[in-house]
This record gives sequence, structure tokens and C-alpha cells, in this order.
Amino acid sequence: MLKKRICQGLSAAALALAVGACKTPTLVQKTENRTIAGSYAGTTADSTSNVGKLRWREFFTDPNLVALIDTALQRNQELNITQQEIEIARQEVRARKGEYLPTVGLGAQAAADRVGRYTIQGATEENIDIRPRQRTPDPLTNFQVGAFASWEVDIWHKLRNAKKAANYRYLASVEGRNFTVTNLVAEIATSYYELLALDNQLAILQQNIAIQRNALNAVRLQKEAARVTELAVQRFEAQVQNTSSRQYLIQQRIVETENRINFLVGRYPQPVVRNDATFNDLVPRVVQTGVPAQLLQNRPDIRQAEQNLAAAKLDVTVARANFYPRLDISAAAGFQAFRPGLLVNAPESMLLSLAGDLAAPLINRNGIKALYYSANARQTQAVYDYERTILNAYIEVANQMANISNLQNSYEAKAREVQALNQSINISTSLFNSARADYTEVLFTQRDALESKFDLIETKMQQLNASVNVYRALGGGWK
Repeated sequence: MLKKRICQGLSAAALALAVGACKTPTLVQKTENRTIAGSYAGTTADSTSNVGKLRWREFFTDPNLVALIDTALQRNQELNITQQEIEIARQEVRARKGEYLPTVGLGAQAAADRVGRYTIQGATEENIDIRPRQRTPDPLTNFQVGAFASWEVDIWHKLRNAKKAANYRYLASVEGRNFTVTNLVAEIATSYYELLALDNQLAILQQNIAIQRNALNAVRLQKEAARVTELAVQRFEAQVQNTSSRQYLIQQRIVETENRINFLVGRYPQPVVRNDATFNDLVPRVVQTGVPAQLLQNRPDIRQAEQNLAAAKLDVTVARANFYPRLDISAAAGFQAFRPGLLVNAPESMLLSLAGDLAAPLINRNGIKALYYSANARQTQAVYDYERTILNAYIEVANQMANISNLQNSYEAKAREVQALNQSINISTSLFNSARADYTEVLFTQRDALESKFDLIETKMQQLNASVNVYRALGGGWK
């Protein structure tokens, strides 16, 4: 009776310990907020038109720019690096898939062992007659050949969830490459438009240098006629030299911009084919933004954050399964004998084994808890990253749309300023020639006209880049 009670008590204690071992700590988990504004500020919601859905070949029509983007998508080094990250993630999926399948291998073994005669094992071997007329070798050898298998039974779907998490990370790496393509296309386009703008600014400088040299010659003639002093000549000379020095700065910027494009395209420095005469004819594209909810599908970085979040949630599930019992099954089949010639003697030399191992963590589970809490912290981090990515995407679109509107107003005002200053140059020159205006008025008018033309080209470039940035912000460029 006492023995029965002791067994019952031990059984109850073991059951309680087993239940306690499977109990998981309580976590405070954060759920992502997927809500997004219904429309962008200052626009009407229209889900039927969204420029972000256009392919980049439809958005960009300049054949030189299209050729640059085509080359970059083949040779850009950063893009090639992200392609290898995709391959790494794909192989991780294969590795995770193999973990929940049985492992089977073939093997052969040869060993020799000599134990002391006056030991338990030695005395036992000496008194065993293994087979009539078969003398036991000394030292004792062992030959073995067969198949061996092991398998962790995925009771709690820990291994399958780990494979799913790896698959989500593979999809995230694909979206990461798409996001790289989006940024690459936008960066090449903005650099290309900057290059066209610099070409036009250099042309304006050279035109102004010619105009200023003519004015300088006219002033020298007036000095010889005693109508102006040497001061006027030196002021005009200084203006010519100032403008001349600026053209070298522009030329340096052209070289750097060309090389930046060459780097993005993945080639060594060479001239970038372009037609700068078309810059003044370029008109910023009219942009339709659609509705903000479309960002969730169009933006690769949002899709990447979403895949990483799904993987992080599965990581928590995998970490939780470490608290539960684990079942391992191992098996072997083959032949074993102390002489190679005896391996074929069946059934005496046959080797068969089958074992199952069920174990659960019981004491000192701090390591498992730490992994569990870390997985939950990474999942919470992924939630914040997902929400931050959505918010950043919305703000980027809103900022660029406001930028397009303000730049349009600025360009119109700047164009009127250029027109007025061009007329002022002719007026001030005529007045100076008729001695009705001071030479400083001519200098200031020429300087202001030059700056206004520079600003007009700069504003146009910003307009073109703003349309590119909206296209990128809406998720365009990777298709």
C-alpha cells in the first residue's frame, strides 16, 4: 500500500513538473496599426488614377535617360549586391525546409579496442564463446556498415513556422531589391535633369561673357573719348572675370554629375549622352496620386516592412515552442561484426535499432525565456518599423505634392522676372550710351539678369525632380 502511494505521489509530482515546464511566460504584444488617411491634403480621393502604377518606361520618355536606366538595371553594383541577398534568403528557406524532414545517411566504421584483462569488460569478453571455431581477435576489432536516420518530429510546428519565417524574409529581400530599383531609377533621373540644367547654365554664362566683353570694349572706347574714367573700365573688367570664373565651377559640377551617373550605371567615367537643347521644352508631368491606401501595395519598402513583421511574429511562435516537449526519433539498420568477412553472415551480424526521445526543459529555463523575450521585442520593433514606414511614405508624397504646387508658382514669377530684366539690360545700355545712366546701373542690371536666368533654370530642374520624387514616393519605378 505504501509503495503504491509513493508511486502515485511521484507520478503526480512528475505530471506537475511537466505541466509547469510547458507553461510559457506572459508577454505584452503590440498589434500594428494599419489605418491610413483617406486622401492627401489638398487633393481629392481618386483610386482610379495613380502615376505610381506606371512602368518607368511609360513615365520617362527621353531616349537617352531610358538608355541610362536600362544599363543601370543590368550593371549597378548595389543592385547586384541586393540580388545576392535574395539568393542568400532563398537558400535559407531551403535549409529551414530540410530541418523538418528526416535525415538519412550511409556510413561505415572500423575500430579496434583492447581492454584490460582484469577489468569487468575484459573478464566478460574472455569467457564468451562468440562462435565455434571463431577465435576472438585481440585487440577486439569492430566493423560496421549501414544506414542511419534521425528525425525531430515537428509536434508544435516549430520547424514549419521557422521555414515560413524564412520564406517571409525571402519575400522581404525581394521587396528590398524593388525598393533599391525605385531609388536607383529616381536618382538617375534627377542626376540627368541636373546635368541638363548645368549644361544650360554653362551656355548662359558663355553668352553673358560675350555680352559683357562687348560692353567692356564699348566702355574702353568711351574712356578713350573721355566720357568715362578708368574706374568704369576696371569694374566692367572685374565683371567679365567674375563670370568667367563661374563657368569653371559649372564645368566641375558637370564632371561630377556625369561621374555620379556613370557610377550608378556601373561604368568608368565617360561622357553621358544627352541633348541639352531639349531642357527648355521639358514640361513637368501632371501627377495623379490616387489614394493613400494604395501605398500599401505600391511602395516596396512598406511591403518589405510587412513581410519582416510577419516573419517576426512567427519567430515569437517558434521561440514559444521551445518550452514544449521535443520528440526525436533515431533509427539504424546495417551489419556489424568483429571481422569484415562476418558482415555478410545474416542474421547474426545484422544491426537494427529504433529509439524515441521525449524531453522538455524543466529547470534553468532562463536561456529559453531570454530567446522568447528577445523574439517578442524584435516583433514589437518590427511593428514600429512598419508604422514608421507607412507614415514616412505618406509624408513624402504630401511634401512633394506641395513642392510641385509651390515650384509652379515660383517658376511663373521667376519667368516674369527674367523677362523684365532682359528688357532692363537693353534700356540701361541705351541710357548709358546716351550718358543718361551710370555704368553701375548697367553692371547691376547684367548681374541681376544673369542670376535670374540661373534661378529660372534651377527652378525648372527642381520642378522636374519634384515630379520624379512624387513618382518614387508613390512606389513607381520598380515595375
